[in-house]
Amino acid sequence: MRNLKKFLALVMAMVMAFSLMLSVNAANTAKDFDDANQITEEFVEATDVLTGMKVFQGDEGGFRPADTITRAEVAALIYRLATGDVDNARAQLYANYGNFDDVNESDWFAGYVGYCANAGYIKGKTPTTFDPYAPVTGYEALAMILRAIGYDKNNE
Repeated sequence: MRNLKKFLALVMAMVMAFSLMLSVNAANTAKDFDDANQITEEFVEATDVLTGMKVFQGDEGGFRPADTITRAEVAALIYRLATGDVDNARAQLYANYGNFDDVNESDWFAGYVGYCANAGYIKGKTPTTFDPYAPVTGYEALAMILRAIGYDKNNE
């Protein structure tokens, strides 16, 4: 029964995510970035959807699809998806939560990490370090996403 509830929750989350795709603004796509030609063909639609939702925003260096994503960048993505604050208007409210010694209040990612850590979506490499510039592993990203959609309530 417990596995059935988890499965149904996952299916429901997927249905909700797919329903968001229908409302994406087609004017905002990953193709707007100068380095969009580096996006692998099978990921074009997904990047267009997430860019249209303003979850993927790029930075001063462009979209950088060939770069390895960091733990801090995943925290930013999860923050935007969980809060709907895609304009990052409230992210700095969480910058001084001070969960990790290696996340300074002035870091661009401090608000995202602060929010996600306090919500229980992300965990540090140790109780006092987050290691924000480290490449995120697939397991770490999956764990963060699953926590954000409700798993790990009982430290599963």
